[in-house]
Amino acid sequence: GATVITNLLYFIPGLVSWICGGYLVSDPTLKRFFVLHFTFPFIALCIVFIHIFFLHLQGSTN
Repeated sequence: GATVITNLLYFIPGLVSWICGGYLVSDPTLKRFFVLHFTFPFIALCIVFIHIFFLHLQGSTN
């Protein structure tokens, strides 16, 4: 699973070594993926709330 994902990102130089902490899928890679999977929903939820807040401030014309 993680190897396939990292192989898809090899077209951007340096990205895989930055995400994986090297060129192999190992313990740091799995920890980073876990942190991303845990924090992404909260970040997405914050973006949605900010979007709704600014829509409310501007007022809907529909």
